[in-house]
Amino acid sequence: MQNNKIIIFDTTLRDGEQSPGASMNIEEKVAVALQLERLGVDVIEAGFAASSEGDFESISQISKQVKTSTICSLSRCVESDILRAKDSLQYAKKSRIHLFLATSPIHMEYKLKKKPNEVLELAIRSITMAKEFCDDIQFSCEDACRSDIGFLKEISLGAIEAGAKTLNMPDTVGYRLPHEIGNIIEELYKVVQDRAILSVHCHNDLGQAVSNSIYGIMKGARQVECTINGLGERAGNCALEEVVMILKTRKDIFTQYGGLDTNIHTKEIYRTSNLVSDITGIRPQPNKAIVGKNAFSHESGIHQDGILKHRETYEIMTPSDIGIMNNENLVLGKHSGRAAFKDKIEQLGYQLESSMLNQIFEKFKILCDQKKVVYDEDLLALISEQNSYIPQVFTLESIQCSTSSNGSHVAALSVKRDNELFNDCALGNGSVDSILRAIERVCNIGGKLLDYKVESVTRGKDAMANVMVKVDFAESGSPVIGHGKDLDTLHATAKAYINALNSFERMKKFLGPKNSYKQGV
Repeated sequence: MQNNKIIIFDTTLRDGEQSPGASMNIEEKVAVALQLERLGVDVIEAGFAASSEGDFESISQISKQVKTSTICSLSRCVESDILRAKDSLQYAKKSRIHLFLATSPIHMEYKLKKKPNEVLELAIRSITMAKEFCDDIQFSCEDACRSDIGFLKEISLGAIEAGAKTLNMPDTVGYRLPHEIGNIIEELYKVVQDRAILSVHCHNDLGQAVSNSIYGIMKGARQVECTINGLGERAGNCALEEVVMILKTRKDIFTQYGGLDTNIHTKEIYRTSNLVSDITGIRPQPNKAIVGKNAFSHESGIHQDGILKHRETYEIMTPSDIGIMNNENLVLGKHSGRAAFKDKIEQLGYQLESSMLNQIFEKFKILCDQKKVVYDEDLLALISEQNSYIPQVFTLESIQCSTSSNGSHVAALSVKRDNELFNDCALGNGSVDSILRAIERVCNIGGKLLDYKVESVTRGKDAMANVMVKVDFAESGSPVIGHGKDLDTLHATAKAYINALNSFERMKKFLGPKNSYKQGV
């Protein structure tokens, strides 16, 4: 049996971004990649270099900044794709090219229009070419779990001979059940042995992605492809946090397999989940395992009594295992000094430069005058807002709203661009409508609001509002997401829309639709 370290291959930035509405700009992708590195992810699939200029640039920027994780680019078995992947990875300390080619009868006949022998030849030729540029080659048999097992064995051995070090077997359409995945991996391991790493990539169409991945591990797979929060197209992918915590929590089960483990720093899980949620605007359902809002909540009186007496009566892991702070611990007050404030920020896991720390400290002081109680989550919200991943083309300077149940709704605001101040106002059908109309007038950029969500950062009447907007700007190619936080919901709304505008301005450089072919395995 292969070694007992499970390689975590995170595809949040590639397969996860294929979720409708989950597009990220370059700065946001870099921020996620750096957090994945802190999390301890072994391989980060940073994108599909040939699909767009934006993906190419994202992979390139991530390659420059990530030092410890392997950076991977997806590629079809097409010469131009392979060359594009090679160029995007030129700055990576550790790089991988991930080739994929369909192997199921239905895909070969109707999509590729090729015979099995032609697919085998193309795979070997492409791997051989990619191997000239990169030593770490992964080959995926797209729709492997509906492929003939005999052909899978044949193409796997051919891929190994050509130079592939990792063989990935995706359940592309989420069709298989756990024992079926286990049987496929077990059969392949008999011929592959330790000549290559076997990998599983499971989609969640039947809700089996995590279970299928675990069964694959039990039968010899030593790499799991997954995403943060289970993000992904259709019903999503295998959730990284669930696989990792299953391996950590049920060590008793995995002892018989030699004691399986990962390099993941589990105390970074919750922070990573929140970052991906904030950037994509897609939050896990409240009862989502591990990172859901209710994952560690107990309402039943019997459960509460048991927890108070001994946590393990109803909790198989603790919130601190994944990095959740104790929500009942109040943070510093308005009389706290910079030294104590800096210490608290570091306790929350952040090492900030002096200028950034000072800016957040000043906002913290203002917040203390406005709120009775400031929680850790409030501090994290301030850090998130100040540490923007988007260059600030537009800056909201001031806003004034007037509303009436039977009258007009008016918003007047000032926005700065290139150190020049612009003022305008607008009437609307409601407060939000008037704010967005005013912003569009002053910035001279029109957009269609597709989604609008408001959440409270903490609890209580004086909780900060976290607003997410999804906007379709002309020529944007895909919806743009913006975020804003403020004690006043309307002010947070204006900040969110300005944030979306800034993201759109950044994306203009790389606009253009992605190639229309299906991107993933």
